[in-house]
Amino acid sequence: MNELPDAWRPPARLLLGPGPSAIDPRVLAASSHALLGHLDPAFLAIMDDVAGMLRSLFRTTNPLTLAVPGTGTSGMEAAIMNLVEPEDRVVVGVAGYFGGRMAEMVRRAGGTPLVVEAPWGTAVPAEAIEAALRGAPGPVKAVALVHAETSTGMLQPLEEIVRLARDHGALSIVDAVTSLGGLPVEVDAWGIDVCYSGTQKCIGSPPGFAPITVSPRGVAAIEARRTPPVTFYMDLQLLRGYWRDHTYHHTAPIQGMYALREALRLLLEEGLPARWDRHRRVHEQLRRGVEGLGLQFLVEEMRRLPVLNALRVPDGVDDRAVRQRLLQEHGIEIGGGLGPLAARVWRVGLMGYSAREENVARLLTALRIILGAPRMSKPPRRG
Repeated sequence: MNELPDAWRPPARLLLGPGPSAIDPRVLAASSHALLGHLDPAFLAIMDDVAGMLRSLFRTTNPLTLAVPGTGTSGMEAAIMNLVEPEDRVVVGVAGYFGGRMAEMVRRAGGTPLVVEAPWGTAVPAEAIEAALRGAPGPVKAVALVHAETSTGMLQPLEEIVRLARDHGALSIVDAVTSLGGLPVEVDAWGIDVCYSGTQKCIGSPPGFAPITVSPRGVAAIEARRTPPVTFYMDLQLLRGYWRDHTYHHTAPIQGMYALREALRLLLEEGLPARWDRHRRVHEQLRRGVEGLGLQFLVEEMRRLPVLNALRVPDGVDDRAVRQRLLQEHGIEIGGGLGPLAARVWRVGLMGYSAREENVARLLTALRIILGAPRMSKPPRRG
């Protein structure tokens, strides 16, 4: 086992993978402030501030808006485990890895996922969701969708599907882990009932929290449960007591909350439309550059995420070798493919503080050097 020096420091990395993204120096500085107790009035005031800014970010007036401890997966767990009870039916759109994870969470909550599949890299059609709602053998509790599928770089249209869910008496659950803060997410205008995200992507804070917001319809469903949620840590009624009434539930990640507050302040100082434009602008810079290198996107242009770009690995190129050279020689991290896309795509994240022109230029220069090297080709097969 390698022993780390006592005065260890992390190596310099440019984080351009599917997350976490780079952190603004102001956020890093905020996270180094002295520790407070998790029930200290000064810390509770920070929580109140964070909740208000999260409502602005989600574009909602929902009173139940907070940040659960953990990463985006904890937000998914909080959403599904609080809404879904044994024997509940949930229509789940699956067009990638994280849609599949939502379906698995429904199963673990004791519910029945009615899976509507689409090929990876494409959107789930609204007509297919409607057909599942109409063809269900009984009432459907919710419709669950991933807004920005991190495994494929696909942007899922939401408005029509959220409306269909409501028309059929179902709630809507939206995974906005990769989109919130980098793309429009209009919780109230679109009528979303439960929406969750993660702090380490477009919000630009370290991993450690999953923002979540619940509509009055969603709150009513949670309060009307026949049985308590199978999770205590992610029980939203208990968490609401901590955030709203300041009654003890858990020890919050104190310095992570400092960082989240500063990241939200930066985000709202920049302004949401300006931030969305910045993410779109650097995506277009990347698009022009990779097309000049002969690379292709997995997803068609109209459904392409600007914040998470899935690039096809060229035929004959060793996916892992390219990523290793990017990391070891250029200090740049990008992601590989998941599931059926393993070794077939590179995932380039342009999120939060990472979404800057100079970062795209640095990546393109490195790719130009590496892809021009003959040793990046896969060795020929023998026989």
